[in-house]
Amino acid sequence: MTVPVPGLRERKKQRTRDALIRVALELFTTQGYERTTVDEIVDAVEVSQRTFFRYFSSKEEVAFDVQQMVEERFVRALGQRPPDEGPFDAMRNAVLCAWDTIGEAIEEVVPVELYLRTYQMIESTPALLAVHLRRSTEMEETIARIIAGREGLDVDEDPRPRIAVAAFSGVMRVTGQMWGRGGEQSLESIRSLTEEYLDRLGPALAQRWRDRPA
Repeated sequence: MTVPVPGLRERKKQRTRDALIRVALELFTTQGYERTTVDEIVDAVEVSQRTFFRYFSSKEEVAFDVQQMVEERFVRALGQRPPDEGPFDAMRNAVLCAWDTIGEAIEEVVPVELYLRTYQMIESTPALLAVHLRRSTEMEETIARIIAGREGLDVDEDPRPRIAVAAFSGVMRVTGQMWGRGGEQSLESIRSLTEEYLDRLGPALAQRWRDRPA
């Protein structure tokens, strides 16, 4: 099946949208989310406010646009995992697969280093952190329902999918926090740390930690 090539009008609209994202994220990460206005964004791109709101409902939506793409990539990867994988292995392998392939997709919109700076900016901006936590809760519910479907369970009757996803999400949050405090800020480093921390979940839940390697 041949994928249709976007026409000139569609390509121009995509370029405008991507430019608004790049400029907005650059301003958010350099001068602060709260201090950045929509007027500053549209002036830098040389479009009108009306054009901005044709693509985005608010500054908040722009701030999370690339993150939304990353999350959607993970959800698709999870849906494609082999049915014989257990729930935790499916989530682990899906997130690592997503990190392996997401760099090129991000680069089509913004530089990877800008995306990584945006991630840190969200974590350090109270207004955005609250939104991030709400979105994370919604994502956990989506993942739990996918896991329940894979296992043939009713997510509202069997608590195991939500419990497994809560543990997985907790590791992901810790990974993001520890990566943000580290020295190397790259997709490779966050991918490596994600793998390391997910592999430590089982030992961390053991009854005794003494006499066990860290």
